[in-house]
Parts: sequence; C-alpha cells; structure tokens
Amino acid sequence: MGIAQIVATVLAGAVTITAVVLAVRAVLTITAVIRQGQPAPERFADKGARTKKMLTEVFGHTRMLKWSAVGAAHWFVMVSFMILFLLVVEAYFEVVDPAGGLPIIGGWTPYGLVTEWIGILGLAGILYLIYRRQSDLRKKRSRFLGSTMWQAYFVEGVILGVLVCGFLIRGFKVANGTFEFPAWATPLSHAVGSVLPAAKDGPTWVALVKLFISMGWLITIALNPTMGVAWHRFLAFFNIFFKRSPEKPAGSGLGALRPMMSEGKPLDFEEADPEKDQFGVAQVEQFSWKGLLDFSTCTECGRCQSQCPAWNTAKPLSPKLLVLSLRDHAYAKAPYLLAGGEKATEAELAHLDVLALAEGNRPLIGGVEENGVIDPDVLWSCTTCGACVEQCPVDIEHVDHIVDMRRYQVLIESSFPSEAGVMLRNLENKGNPWGAPQNTREDWTKGLDFQVPRVGEKDDFEYLFWVGCAGAFEDRAKKTTRAVAKLLHEAGVDYAILGEGETCTGDPARRIGNEFVFQMLAQQNVETLQEAKVKKIVATCPHCFNTLGNEYQQLGLEVEVVHHSQLLAHLVATGKLTPVEKIDGDITYHDPCYLGRHNRVFDAPRELLGDVKEMPRNRERSFCCGAGGARMWMEEKIGKRINIERTEEALSTGAKTIAVGCPFCYTMIGDGVTAKAQQDNVEVVDVATVLLRSLKQEV
Repeated sequence: MGIAQIVATVLAGAVTITAVVLAVRAVLTITAVIRQGQPAPERFADKGARTKKMLTEVFGHTRMLKWSAVGAAHWFVMVSFMILFLLVVEAYFEVVDPAGGLPIIGGWTPYGLVTEWIGILGLAGILYLIYRRQSDLRKKRSRFLGSTMWQAYFVEGVILGVLVCGFLIRGFKVANGTFEFPAWATPLSHAVGSVLPAAKDGPTWVALVKLFISMGWLITIALNPTMGVAWHRFLAFFNIFFKRSPEKPAGSGLGALRPMMSEGKPLDFEEADPEKDQFGVAQVEQFSWKGLLDFSTCTECGRCQSQCPAWNTAKPLSPKLLVLSLRDHAYAKAPYLLAGGEKATEAELAHLDVLALAEGNRPLIGGVEENGVIDPDVLWSCTTCGACVEQCPVDIEHVDHIVDMRRYQVLIESSFPSEAGVMLRNLENKGNPWGAPQNTREDWTKGLDFQVPRVGEKDDFEYLFWVGCAGAFEDRAKKTTRAVAKLLHEAGVDYAILGEGETCTGDPARRIGNEFVFQMLAQQNVETLQEAKVKKIVATCPHCFNTLGNEYQQLGLEVEVVHHSQLLAHLVATGKLTPVEKIDGDITYHDPCYLGRHNRVFDAPRELLGDVKEMPRNRERSFCCGAGGARMWMEEKIGKRINIERTEEALSTGAKTIAVGCPFCYTMIGDGVTAKAQQDNVEVVDVATVLLRSLKQEV
C-alpha cells in the first residue's frame, strides 16, 4: 500500500466514523421527538396490507408518477441512491487499492452493466430535476416558495457529485487498463476513460472525494434532523406504512375524517371530561406520533402547495408551510418536552437554553402579536378539499391535522370566525345550517305530478333518497332534488324519503371542528336509519354522500351509499332511462372535491353528460369551489375568491353549460358566473337536470 493509499484510508476512516456517530445521534433525536406524540394503536393493524401498499407506492412510485416526467426522473434518482450505495461501499476498497473493487460481484459483468445504466439514468434524472426546480422557481407562486432551498441545492449537488465521481473512478480505471467490464456494458465509463490520462492513484483520490461527499451528506443531515428533503429517503417507508387507510384507493386522509382521539382511543362524548380528556390539539405533542412522523417526513417538494385552492388565491395557508412550521416547532420544543415539559421542576428545566424554554411556552395557534406557531387565518383558510393529501408523495395527512387544531379552537377556546357561529346554532336548534323550520323540509315536493313516497308510508323500499339540507331548503339545489325525484319516478325506482325525519348529517359541524354537534346529529341520524332498516341510500350532496357512507361507519352504521350521478348512470346503462336528445351547447364539468377526489367518483357524471370540454384542472386535480370545510358559511376576506378562480377556469373552456354534481358547487359557481357578468349566455346546472332535459326537453 502506497503513501497515497495510507493517507486516503485514514481520512476515509475518520470521516466515516464521525458521520456514523452523528447519524446515530440524529436517529435517536428524531425517534425521541416522534415518541412525544400521542398513541395511535390502529396504525399497527393490517400489517400485510400496509406492507403491500408501502412497497407498491415506493417502488412503483404510484403517487410520484402522477407528475409523469418528474416522477420518472425521481424514480431513477431513488433507484440510483439505493443501488449505487454499493459503489459507495466499493469506494472504500478503491481507496485502499486503485484497481480494487467489491469482493465476489465486483468483476461480474451484470453488476457493471446494471450499475452503469442506473448511474446514467440517475445522472439524467437529477439533471432534469435540477432543471425543473429552477424553471418552477421563476413562476410567480412557485411550489418551492418557502422551502429551505440551500438544503435542496445541497442534496442535488451531492447526488450529482457522487454520480460524477463514480464515472470518474471507472474512467481512470479504463485509462489505467485495470477496468474489468466490456465497453458494451459500460459505455459511458469507457467514454470518460478515453479522455482521461493514465494515473495510478487517480481512482484512490476520486474515491476519497466520493466518500467525503457521501459522508459529508450524512454529517450534514445528522446535524439537521429537520432536513426533510434528505431524511424522507428513510422516513418515507415508515410514513407510508403507517398511513391511515392503506386499503383505500383514494389515499390516506381522504374521505372520512379521523375521529377525535384521546390517549389513542376515539373520544366518547357521553363520558368525556375536558379536564382529563384531550379535545382536539392545543400543543404540538398532542398530535399522534404519526402526526409528528408526518411533519418529519415532509420533503418540502410543494406539490400540496401547488394544488391548494387557498394558496392559489393568495391566502396565507400553504399546506407545506403549515407542516414545516409544525415540524420546526416540534423539534425546537423537544428539549423542553424531554426534560418533563409542564410537569417538570425548575431544577429539571435549569439546563435548557432560553430558546427551548420560550418554544415550550409558545402557543400553537396565535397571531403575530401572540407569537403563535400557526396563524388563525391559516387555520381557517382550509376548505378540506384534500388536494394536498391527494398530491403528497409521502402520504402526509394534512386535513386531519388541520381539523384537529380546529377542534380545540372551537370546543375549548370558542375561537372561530364569528359568522360560522350562526350556522352552528342553526344546526343545534333547527337541525340544518340555514335555520329553516323543520316542517318545511318537504316543501320541494309541492307541484310535482306524482306522490313522493315517505318512510313510514312504505315499509319496504330499495333506496332511501337522502335529500339533504341544501336539497330541501336552498332554491337552486331544490331544482336538482326535483329533477332527481322525477328521474327516479320515471325509471320506476323503489325509493322513499325521510321528509321531516331527516336532519343534517353534521358535515359542516365536523369540518369546522365542532365534533360535539356532529356526534349529536350523527347519532340521531344513525338511529333513524337503523329504525327504518335502510340498506341503500342515494344522495345528491357529496358531503352527505361522504358522511353517510364513510363517517357513519365510525358510529356503527353499515349501509351502501351512492351518489345520484352513479344511480342515474346505472339506470341509463340498464335502459330504464333513455336519453332522447343531448342538451344544446357545449358542456364542461366541475368535479366536486368530496365526490371526486375524496371518493373517486369521476366517470358516472361524465357518462351522463357525454362529451365534455374538460377544464385544465379536472378529476383528482379538480380545483375546489371554495365551500368545503364549512367555508360555505364563512366570509372570504383574504385574496381572490376561490369560486371566482374556478369559474374563470370553467368559462375559459368556452362551454355554455357548467355542469355540477354538488349543491355547494352549484351555489359557488353560480355566484361566480353572476359575478363575472356571464349569466346571460352561460348557465350552471346539475347533471340530473342535464339528463332530465335530454329525456323530456324540460327546462
């Protein structure tokens, strides 16, 4: 062994030992922070399904490939990180011996072929990702705004440096005549070698540089445990494995909200005590450990941010920045928590620095003057549309975390937008958010030329037609209700309504954070539905559809729920309804968030409409109308109105008819069309109305 190899070996050993020691310390730190969260025993169920989903998402890149070229490039970079780890190990042998390599497989041609092409594709992938980051940063509202850019540049530089060093090492071996692989298997290495001079110690020094880059990366991330752009390479496996609903195609955190939890169990409101039980989240350690794992895993890629309707209309909410704020706060507060937190004595806290103590006493929710971690305007800007959850490549459950914070603010602090208070009082006192008298719930049936059957009048029926509060009380939504009733009657569907026995499902109460009102309404409805022996429900409101079908399961109700577009599409497909003539004019369709993204109903409405002029943002990337998350009853005072943004997108298609499948969307986009002074030549209608017109040419 020459002098060069001895020096290089000592340096490689020193930097490796340092990196490993710091990395172990960082892993212990991250683990300690995550363990501060509340129990979540349900995350350990269905290990087989979880393992399958994790492997599918990671190695199939099923979520990343939604972004096509970016997803493909990331896959090659990920695979190169995994497989080319062998080349990092090989670098230790090359430090000792310039002509050395891995034992056993180091001279095997398939090994050289695979590592060569993974390196080439990884190099192309990282260059493309660097290009895409730079081009996206030129946009006015880039998805990377707010990300810790030096960390991203550092990681990109490390990947690029390691890959380049790998080809330089092989190139020097080619030049020295010690390379064992044929040119057909390793073309780039031979091309590099053809321009490099012969240098006996060349592989040794380049291998040392490669190890310094690799260990420098490990040292850097070890000193920065909140460096999600690097740590997600390890944490993503666990975060995906422990996702809330591994069996759901919609992804974790969509559909039903997570129940209100205390000590790892759903809160029983009949026995709950605010003095003992946890009501929502008031401190970062009150999130579950999975929530803290979520925050730690965030890659800062900004895909959630780019799809968020609040962010896109200049509101303060960015799902990414919210998660990063919670992550940074959790790690800054960790020393305080590990010392005992609120229960610690002065002596136990004496060793903490001033910053850690200040972070320990910092409010989770509060404005600038209160030095809060999350501003109230951020919290209340969310429409719970689920776009962030849909797009997150590592399955972070943003909506659940936002609603958990809302729950504490509403139930304990009574702090929420004042205008929403009227809605909550109406739900408690009248059973509907509009405050309409219960005895007017059936007024929509007046004027129909057939009798709408009621539960009680009929003992046996196939479908319960869940009208919903909007469908019963809101003028525009009543048109949809009447259209559906006519179509069901025309098709001879055996159905009935609850009439005055129906009350709000509780969706707006739950999503604003008032779990108590939701539970009160939901229990009442579950008892009513069970007494009526309901087996199937058809609903015109996606919010009712989601609550009845997904969230009432948490209360023991097992019932099949379909959206009216699904039932109507089935009736058309089976010949029970036969369209005679399509509606005049071009049609575009707006996917409601709670029908499409949350519950994956995309095709049925389009089957009823035929050819539609699709908006740029459609199906799972549909842009919210702005009414979800109880925003229907809150004023939109910051930035551009979300419904105006979506209406402009619909109008840009040139369609004369904007079809919807949700009463909230009907209202919001209808108001948007009116605001844009386009009401004379563009109309907003429900898909049921479009079908009815095609049958009877009715207006």
